[in-house]
Amino acid sequence: MKKENENDDLGQLFEKFENQWDIHEMNPDHQIDFLNKLNNKPKKKKNFAGWAIAASIAVLLGISLFYKNIAEKPKELKFASKETKRTDSIFSILIENELVKLKEKNSPENEQIINDALKQMKVFDADYEKIIKEVQKNGENKQIIYAMISNLQTRISFLQTVLQRIEENENLKNTSDEKTL
Repeated sequence: MKKENENDDLGQLFEKFENQWDIHEMNPDHQIDFLNKLNNKPKKKKNFAGWAIAASIAVLLGISLFYKNIAEKPKELKFASKETKRTDSIFSILIENELVKLKEKNSPENEQIINDALKQMKVFDADYEKIIKEVQKNGENKQIIYAMISNLQTRISFLQTVLQRIEENENLKNTSDEKTL
C-alpha cells in the first residue's frame, strides 16, 4: 500500500511541476564538445608543482644556512657548568672587543700585521674547538678548564700585544714625520 501512495504522490508532484521542466534536448554533439573542453582545459598542477619545488628549495637552502651557521660556532658549551659558560662568555666578549679595535686600525701600513694576527687567531680558535670537543667528550676536569682559560687569556694577550705594536708603529711614523718637517 505504501508503494501505491508513493506513486500517487510522485505522480502529483510531476503534474504540479509539469510546465517547469527543461524539455530542451541536448545538441547531438554535446558529448564531443564536452570531451574537447575537458581535454583542452589548461593544467594548473604544473604551475603549482613549480612553485612547490621552488618553495622546497628555498626552505632547504634556509635550513642548510641555518645549520651551517650553528656548526661554525665552536664556542657551544652545552655540557659545561654555569661557571664555565660564564667564564667563556666574559672572555669571548673581551676577545670580540679587542678584534673590533684591531679591525678599526686597518690601514695600508697595518694591513700585513692585521692579516697575520687574524691568521694566528684562527689557530687559537682551532685549538679552542679541540678543547670544547674534549669538554663535551670527557666532561669538565681541572686540566681541560685550565687549557680553556689559558687559550682565552692567550688570545686576549695576543690581541693586546698586536694593538700595542700597531700603536707604536703609528707613533713612530708620526714622530718621524714631524722631524722631517
